[in-house]
Amino acid sequence: MTRRRMSFRLRIQFLALLMLTGMGALGLRLWWIQVAHGAEWTAQLRGSSQATVRIPSVRGEIKDRNGVTLVQNRASYEVDFYLPEMVKGYRERLGSPPLTEYRAIINGMPKDQKEPDIIKIVNDGIVPRLNELDLARDYNAGKLERHYRNDTEVPFSYIKDIDFPTMAKFSEHDVGLPGVDIAIKPVRSYIYGALAAHLLGYVGAPDDINREEAKKFTFYQGDVEGKSNIEKSMDEYLRGKPGVRYLRRNAKGTIDGVLREDPPKQGANVFLTLNARIQAIAEEALRAVGRGAAVVVDPNNGNVLAMASVPSFDPNTFIPSIKAKDWKALQKDEADPLVNRAISALPPGSTFKLVTSLAGLRRNLATARYNCGGGVSYGDHFFQCWVAEKHYTHGTLGLMDAIKVSCDSFFYQYGNAAGIQSIDTVGKMLGLGEESGIHLSGEQTGNLPGPEWMQIHHPQERWSQAQTANVSIGQGYTLVSPLQLAMAYAAAANGGICYYPRFVDKVLNQDGSPALDENGKVAVLQTPRVRADLRTELSREQIDLVRKGLWKVVNEDGGTGGRARLKNVQVAGKTGTAQATERGHKDTIAWFACFAPFENPKYVVAAMVQGGEHGGSVAGPIATRIIERVLALDEGKFDMQVAWLSPAHKANPFQMIKDVNYAGENVPSGDEENADASQSADVQMASADAAPDVEPEADSQGKVRRRAPVARAVPVAAPAPRNFFERLFGVRRQPVPAPPPPPPNRRRGTR
Repeated sequence: MTRRRMSFRLRIQFLALLMLTGMGALGLRLWWIQVAHGAEWTAQLRGSSQATVRIPSVRGEIKDRNGVTLVQNRASYEVDFYLPEMVKGYRERLGSPPLTEYRAIINGMPKDQKEPDIIKIVNDGIVPRLNELDLARDYNAGKLERHYRNDTEVPFSYIKDIDFPTMAKFSEHDVGLPGVDIAIKPVRSYIYGALAAHLLGYVGAPDDINREEAKKFTFYQGDVEGKSNIEKSMDEYLRGKPGVRYLRRNAKGTIDGVLREDPPKQGANVFLTLNARIQAIAEEALRAVGRGAAVVVDPNNGNVLAMASVPSFDPNTFIPSIKAKDWKALQKDEADPLVNRAISALPPGSTFKLVTSLAGLRRNLATARYNCGGGVSYGDHFFQCWVAEKHYTHGTLGLMDAIKVSCDSFFYQYGNAAGIQSIDTVGKMLGLGEESGIHLSGEQTGNLPGPEWMQIHHPQERWSQAQTANVSIGQGYTLVSPLQLAMAYAAAANGGICYYPRFVDKVLNQDGSPALDENGKVAVLQTPRVRADLRTELSREQIDLVRKGLWKVVNEDGGTGGRARLKNVQVAGKTGTAQATERGHKDTIAWFACFAPFENPKYVVAAMVQGGEHGGSVAGPIATRIIERVLALDEGKFDMQVAWLSPAHKANPFQMIKDVNYAGENVPSGDEENADASQSADVQMASADAAPDVEPEADSQGKVRRRAPVARAVPVAAPAPRNFFERLFGVRRQPVPAPPPPPPNRRRGTR
């Protein structure tokens, strides 16, 4: 008996020990999970109950030299579709989502793939509810399908830049749809419309998405990127740092609120050398013509103060994306409003005689004199002077008077005496035929032709004196841009220093500190950049000889630039008229380049007009109006307001322009040189191929059928419940007949 009790007790003790050991192991495991590794499980739990959204960075502003804001940001309200959430919500509410098949390339081989039919899910599960609230809009179903297939992490923008009434409806009604959300995004605002549109550029959606960065977020909203000009060239500094929004998921996994948000940080502000008021003056003056450009620079440091081109466009049409029809209209416009003519290359005509003059002085031709008998023969070709058509000659001339009357015969001989090598050397020192380094996209370098250039581009031809004669007067294959010409005349104005053009003055972070490049150095230095110094090749007296000739062009009777004469200031400049070919069509290019005041130049203006009959009568008045108003602005006698500008566009931009007159302008008479038609070069228009973010038109599957108005139902009284006996014997009450409608109200005095 005792042994039995002992055995029973041992078994109980063993069982108790086993239970204690099990409970100890369980407790140890609980401690290991909840205490030792509690932080890890808490993080996983938090991760499964929240979603992260990348908030796009806020771009910095673009300002002029005086701090006038030209480009800023505004809030844009968009309706976004989080497509994976929509598929998940469809599965929870209605079961397995509909599928669609498509052909994909997997490891280089075509293969049939299946995926949720996102178009059907949106059309059947989302659009009807939006339609009930009159919030549904037509969309491009093909774009939606491609977006779901390729950019799943990125929300699909269903409605962009919604108006206030639409936003109010979304806010007022609980849409109650998974994956539908209103997002507030910063978008660009070009405050003054078309003002400086060719300089500021525009932004758009990025061409590629950073997949590695996108994997860090549940939903990825990418930054916009600069597509052209300053927005593109300074994109790395304008971009800020993105933020993160943490969204809360409920027990069903549906997003139902925001936990917290780390706001994005704004990028650096870019300050241009541009003066907004001078830019407005240049744009107003240039709108007298259909196709042209004007550049204003400071000859003392190379700063670009204004640069205008017509026709123009409003970059706000690209924000947040441009409609497909608007983009097609811009592309089909034969006047090319997207092209910046200020950095396009065209034959300079007689304005190039500045280069030829300096090249001859470099070869000690200061005292050379040549006779104008109406033209000069080279080989079997007779090169006419422009006065031959007017049946007189210039006679024997020296350099200053040849510049004054723009004698072609003189410069044919003078240029050949100087030699093409000297002309090319001086041209390169002035920056012709080379990139300027300005922060604008699509710039054309132009041509500075010579024997080496001819051998590369036209190996079947040989360089000759005839070719040099053509180059000497800015014809033949010679091409320069208005910007290049302005910089060349700036060197003559300041006495021989050839500057690179400066367009970005400084880049400052939001705290006012200078922005740094990838090497830790200041991104943009505020010092002038010198390309070359003519004073190493020429004396001050030689350069002054050319400057005096430019003064005679405007201020002495018989000069071709008499239309540029001003009462209270001395202007020096040069006219030019050239023949060109653009897309197979002949065109006449009118030029005028000048600087003022003559003794202490503050401004250089180069004006170019396509379709202008003469440089003196078409481009001259434009440049003069700019010079006159800018100097008056400095003296406080004129105030140019910076205001919104609509795009410049003439009804017939290809109409030949004989002269340009402004209201109240005194028009002195002057002799007008004609273009030499012996050889015309093909112009090089600045490229404008930056691909914007184009919003495609709605397709057939994306068309929303608007709900027809439903007639209000007439309320019907519910039948009275049957009693016990009526239910037992199946007796049904007869419905009470509806009361007859009341008679119509009759107005007094009617029968």
